Amino acid sequence: MKRSSWQIALSLLAVFISGVVVGGFAFRLYTVRSIEAAAPNTPEAYRKRYVNEMNARLTLDDSQTVRLNQILDQTRAKAAEVKRRYKPDMDKIHAEQVQDIRTMLTVAQTSEYAKYLQERELEQKARETAQKR
Repeated sequence: MKRSSWQIALSLLAVFISGVVVGGFAFRLYTVRSIEAAAPNTPEAYRKRYVNEMNARLTLDDSQTVRLNQILDQTRAKAAEVKRRYKPDMDKIHAEQVQDIRTMLTVAQTSEYAKYLQERELEQKARETAQKR
């Protein structure tokens, strides 16, 4: 039985469209898997990626890699010292902000704001714990 040119054209169009659909699903599957496999975003993971990238792009020798790690250690220590020094001032500014916000709130809003502050504090502690690992 001979097919008409319309039937052939529709068949080819259906094959083309199914290829596009399957390709789209495959691309989506590939990109989702790639993102899931990404390294965690911790300071140690960032440092490892940074050192690896420096090694790859600059072809550092072993002594340069050791020195790079020393520089990163020194920089981390300096930053921690600066943070330690300014933290009391930042805490004071934050406490003033919280107090100013409380003065503008109603009684009902104040209790909800207290819950909000507790939630933020828990989130911050969780982030700090994750960063220390």
